[in-house]
Order: sequence, then C-alpha cells, then structure tokens
Amino acid sequence: MDAQSERRCYVLDHVVAGAISAAQAAGLLECSIRQVRRLLVRYQAGGESGLVHSNRGRTPANRSDPELVDRVVGLATTKYVGVNRTHLSELLQENEDIRVQDRTLRRILDAAGIPPVRTRRPPPHRSRRERMPKEGLLLQVDGSRHDWLEGRGPTLSLVGGIDDATGKVTAAVFREQEDSAGYFTVLAQTSRRFGLPVSLYSDRHGIFHRDAKTKPSIAVQLSGRRPKTQVGRALEQARIGWIPANSPQAKGRIERLWGTFQDRLVSELRLAGAATIDQANTVLARYLPRHNARFAVPAVDEMPAWRDWPEGLEAKGVFCFHYPRRVAKDSTVSWGEQDLALPKRKDARSWAGMAVTVQERLDASLWVEHAGECYRLKLAPPTAALLRARRNCHNGEDMTDVQVGPEMPAPVKTPPPRSTPHRPAPDHPWRAKLHTRR
Repeated sequence: MDAQSERRCYVLDHVVAGAISAAQAAGLLECSIRQVRRLLVRYQAGGESGLVHSNRGRTPANRSDPELVDRVVGLATTKYVGVNRTHLSELLQENEDIRVQDRTLRRILDAAGIPPVRTRRPPPHRSRRERMPKEGLLLQVDGSRHDWLEGRGPTLSLVGGIDDATGKVTAAVFREQEDSAGYFTVLAQTSRRFGLPVSLYSDRHGIFHRDAKTKPSIAVQLSGRRPKTQVGRALEQARIGWIPANSPQAKGRIERLWGTFQDRLVSELRLAGAATIDQANTVLARYLPRHNARFAVPAVDEMPAWRDWPEGLEAKGVFCFHYPRRVAKDSTVSWGEQDLALPKRKDARSWAGMAVTVQERLDASLWVEHAGECYRLKLAPPTAALLRARRNCHNGEDMTDVQVGPEMPAPVKTPPPRSTPHRPAPDHPWRAKLHTRR
C-alpha cells in the first residue's frame, strides 16, 4: 500500500468504530461524502486491498510497443542521427511507415537519453518603450546594407538617423560601406537643419567605441586615457551623449525605418532609374521630406530640445577626421608620402615643435586649428633629395605626373664584425695581484 491508501485505511477504521462521522472523514481525506461511502463499502468488502486502485499493475492501454520504441531509438541514433524531433517524426512516417506523435517521440527520446538537436529558449520579455517627450532628446542612428539599386548598381549602405520623439528622419546618406564618414555626414546635416541632439542611440559598432578586449598600445597606457574612435571623439567634443543598445529590438524605431525604406525607397529609386551612388543620394534627398510628412508624429511636448553649437565650435571642424602631428622646424607636418606646409600664424610666431591636429574634412580639404583660428594646409615644396630622385628616375623622362615620395632615409651603417676579445697573459701584473690577494 502507498501512503494515501494507508491514510484512508486509518481514517475508515475510525469511521467503522463510530469514532468519527462520514462527513468528518470526508474533511480529513479531502474528498466528498459520497466518495467516503464508496471507499467504506470497498473497505468492508475487500479489506485493505479494496482501497488499492484496480488499474495498479496493469499495462496501460496506450503504452507504446517496446519493439517499436527500440526501433525508433535505433533509427534516431543511426540513420537519422542529427535530425530534429519534429522532422524525425515526419521522416519516420514517410520513409519507415512509423506513426508516432511528436509528444510521444519526444518522451521516447528523453527516456533513451538522446538530447535534442536544437535547444529553444522562450523569447525574453520585451515591453514597448515610451517615446521621448521632446524632439531632439534622443537620435537613433544605424546603417542598413541592402541591394537598394536592385542590381542596377553596386550594393550600398544607407546610413541615417531618426528622432525618437517624432519619428522624423533628420538625415540619411548612401555610402559604399557603413563608415565613420557616413555618420559624420548624418550628424553634420542634422546639426545644420535642426541642431545638436542631447543623446545618440546606436548599436555597439566599432565605429562608436573601441573594444575593451583589445590590448591598448604603450602610448595609450602611458597617457592613462581610454582611446576613442573618430566618431566617439566628435560626440564628446560636441557634448552629445552616447547610449549603446544591447539588442536590435532596443532601437526598434530605426529598425522599422529600414523596413519602410526597403519597401518605398527601393521603388522610388527604381522609378527614377538610379544606378549610381550619386543618383541614389539625389533621389533620397527628394524623398525624405515626403516621408517625414507621411510618417512623422507630433511630440508630447511641442518645445524642441535641440541644442545650439558650443561657442568656438562648428560642424565642419568637429564632424571630420582628426590626426595628431608634430610640426617640423620648417613648419611642415607629414601626411602620408607627402609633407604639408602650414601658413604663417596671425601672431607671427613659429610653428616649429608644436603638437597640432590635422583636420581632414568631408570635402577632402586639410586644416589645422590653433587658438580658435583655422588655417588651411597645402602641399609643401619638395626637398632637394626628392628633386634629384625625380631627375634621375626613368633616365630623364618627363616626370610631371610622377608623385614625389618622402625623403630617402640615410643608409644604415653596418657595424664591423666583433674581434676576438683580448685575454691578458697569466703573468700579467693584474693577474699577479689577483693571485696575491687570494
């Protein structure tokens, strides 16, 4: 007897003895009075065995055939190894004429210790996030790699930004790749049309931050400052906060924008016959105002939160590439295989030995900023060594189109081979003094 049958037997003994009533026994056994009376009849007729369920020990009517179970387990571990369970149920029915329900097959495989091929986790809980109350508080940016031209041209990446409060596309541009220049263009256009956003919301792309797992260089370790990317430096300089998203669903506003663009903008490009990146950008500029008029919604608070530029800063000098350089004595800085000449400062002082930052702006011009003033750079005249290289190259041929490289380094002097070291004789005075001391 199990524990439940023993408890029933103990309570029914008290009912038979008249110590408790059937109603009290029903409360103790947590069943109805009618059920107590049935149990009492069976107990008086068959004793303790009458309280045991009549199906105990019988083979269930729906029990799977052991031979069928062995065959299914054998096929799952040999012929159909690596097949998921739902697919296995279909294959067994089609190829082996074995009809097994999915739940039964799952129970058979679990009992045999065969793990599932794919483990499925329940989707995490996600809740809809409220929009920002003001326009300009949060700007979501991202890039979408897609066949926007439908085979008429190269595959392009669309880089854009959307305001979280209104769903208004502030700026977008087609690029060959999702790069820093694309995000600089989006931020520059947004700041020119609306202003600076308070925060930027994006994924954890390497364009925005450096991976913490990457080992920093010795110079970075000595500086004690965490290195920043070009976009990260520009955001810090423009006082724009950066919020990284943990999943694509977190920035669903711009992810849904790509779905709309891949439906509507692709049709606009096809109708316009765009086949190059310049033509695509032209169509995009015409389409954005109509898109915002169709899909933008009003913000909860009508007062926008776009910020003005800090004093002394401008978009052209912030949203561009910055490269640190050290000025040589002839007021030049190195730039690839060429040198750049710095113009005369307004205070007439020398540039020599100064640490400057070269700005490569989006229009490909090169500038350097000092004391709030920007100076445009130009190519420096070639040195004498470069002129001699131009004269001697190609046996005096016309070299007007030849790019002049950097000055040739001086040849490295190879040190003479080291001779056999001189060892003093055993009777040398130094050795004699050594033996005397010993």
